[in-house]
Amino acid sequence: MTTILVDQDLCTRCGICSTVCIMGIIELADENSLPKTNDTNAGICIQCGHCEAHCPSQALILEDRPDEKMRLPAGAGDIAPDNMGYYLRKRRSVRHYTKDPVPKKKILELLDIARYAASAGNRQPVEWIVVHDQERVKKIAAMTIEWMRTLAGSNHPMSGYVPALIRGWESGSDVICRGAPHLLVATIPEEYPVAQTDAIIALTHFDLAAPAHGIGTCWAGFVAMAASSYKPLQKDLSIPAGRRSAYAMIFGHPQHEIYGIPRRKPLVVAWL
Repeated sequence: MTTILVDQDLCTRCGICSTVCIMGIIELADENSLPKTNDTNAGICIQCGHCEAHCPSQALILEDRPDEKMRLPAGAGDIAPDNMGYYLRKRRSVRHYTKDPVPKKKILELLDIARYAASAGNRQPVEWIVVHDQERVKKIAAMTIEWMRTLAGSNHPMSGYVPALIRGWESGSDVICRGAPHLLVATIPEEYPVAQTDAIIALTHFDLAAPAHGIGTCWAGFVAMAASSYKPLQKDLSIPAGRRSAYAMIFGHPQHEIYGIPRRKPLVVAWL
């Protein structure tokens, strides 16, 4: 059960914590009392942190690992709109990598950012498997090709595409993982359907944060499809019991720089 801690010397009784609480469980302060949650309501707190994040005086804190509370420095994270626009527009799927591995410490920094991604009910169901060894990534690419061979003559949506991919692989081209040094797999609980979207949101956080750290990414759809049904690959990835692969991403240091922004389809918007 999560409760809130309020510093009576800092609290201004502004009422913002009660307003932003998505569960509506923080009782308004008055001249004789501080904001509070009663014992019954505290049990439905989802620990989203809106109350403490929006407290102007930082008087309020969730009683959930309070020693880890991080105050946001003034101006931290502010990005000019033009810079944000360029940063997002220049993001590219990277399919050519240098041989230099990404240090594990750097990968953990990115995953820690992804830890703050939105999730339904703040359940934070995503866990990670990082294939750091490049030879292991190559093996996973080969196992994905093995899975593709099983689709020949089937009614699987990919069956018409796999012959060309298999030919490319057999000619020596890594059409699956593109020679990437690393592979990231997001796993989620098997019996929690909403978690699939949570995983995509978390992977998107990783995807967008990576270029700022000099790292390029590419969504590994072929690996993701194979990992969803091919048991030998699931075993090789050591996916824990009760969990399943949600999606995968290859990453590493980009071999080429970005110098321009390509065109996209015209924006289509319906105003209602």
